[in-house]
Amino acid sequence: MADDYDILIIGGGMVGASLACALAQDSAQPRVGVVEAMAFNHAQQTSYDERTTGLSYGSRRILESMGVWGGIEAEAVPIKKIHISDRGHFGCMRLASADHGAEAFGYIVANRMLGAAMLQRMTAAANVELLCPATLHDLSVDTTAARATIRWADGREQVLQARLVVIADGQKSVARERLGIRTTQRNYGQSALVTAVMPEHQHDYTAFERFTNAGPLAVLPLKENRCAVVWTLRSDEVDAVLAQDDAAFLRSLQACFGQRLGQLSAPGTRRVYPLSLQRADTLVRARAVLIGNAAHTLHPIAAQGFNLGLRDAAVLAAMLHEAVRAGSDLGDAQLLENYARQRARDQRGVTAFTDGLVRLFSSDSLPLVLARNAALVAADVIPALKRSIGRRAMGLAHYSRLRRQTRV
Repeated sequence: MADDYDILIIGGGMVGASLACALAQDSAQPRVGVVEAMAFNHAQQTSYDERTTGLSYGSRRILESMGVWGGIEAEAVPIKKIHISDRGHFGCMRLASADHGAEAFGYIVANRMLGAAMLQRMTAAANVELLCPATLHDLSVDTTAARATIRWADGREQVLQARLVVIADGQKSVARERLGIRTTQRNYGQSALVTAVMPEHQHDYTAFERFTNAGPLAVLPLKENRCAVVWTLRSDEVDAVLAQDDAAFLRSLQACFGQRLGQLSAPGTRRVYPLSLQRADTLVRARAVLIGNAAHTLHPIAAQGFNLGLRDAAVLAAMLHEAVRAGSDLGDAQLLENYARQRARDQRGVTAFTDGLVRLFSSDSLPLVLARNAALVAADVIPALKRSIGRRAMGLAHYSRLRRQTRV
């Protein structure tokens, strides 16, 4: 006999856990199950490791509404300034959050801190049950229910039934594959090298985005004046850079970044992640909906990925709360189609924005080089354009639209 849930979330990474936090209640309804392969506090839990995530100011507001922000606020490092440049060219733009009447454009938060705050929120909720460590073995849906077979770490199998299954198990989603949902992919031929360094000068809470022919280099403020580094490399360069000793690596990084923060030192562990654009051909099936990286995986340029997935979770949670209040079917086909329609504009826009930036700033074409640098200069000196870009950086346009849709 199956164990019944109202909502079953496959994947307890940051987006899946965000949805569970948004659905958390003091009462026992709706009953939410979260299937996750690795215990949240396990040392090998890759969703909540030492990497960092850039949160827009709009995402902070969403996390506040989910009851999560209070658990990470003390450790969140504000981004008060943004410096954008094009390596080897004249274009440059500078933004300051104070000019926009805000304390910060966004925040840099350690993934492990996000995980700890989300875990605290979920375990305190009467209606959320964590099913981990367990992996998805099989998944089927029809017009009446979704049925998932999970396999526990000790080999036991358990059948779960839900009115709605939410697929949030990432780019290589097993749940999406089980339902036969195809994806469209584009391999950028790039990888992101992630590490941390200590700059000679104070970072002054500045986020640097430096575009190079190989891809963007982001240097982001951390606690104790350290900086997170997300360095996009061509795939054929990765092995050589990883093979460098620390001194050689710092020389290569310094040559790419320049001297804006003085000499860089004390590099941390280097990790590499291949980069691609991936979109699911559909967001919904009978009794099933995709969110986060299972629905769309983006290039990390401009740090849009988690912020987009968080908005997925916020919109879906608001619609499900409304359905619970109305006594409606949580897996109703019309509800899911409404979700897909509401999210289409945001998802298409952010995908086009990030993909366009990658293409624009990776080109050596002289007309494109001149055009993009002229655009950077114009954005730096034209107040109206600068305000518009600052608002986008804070995620406020997205947040305003989200409030109209959901009353977050």
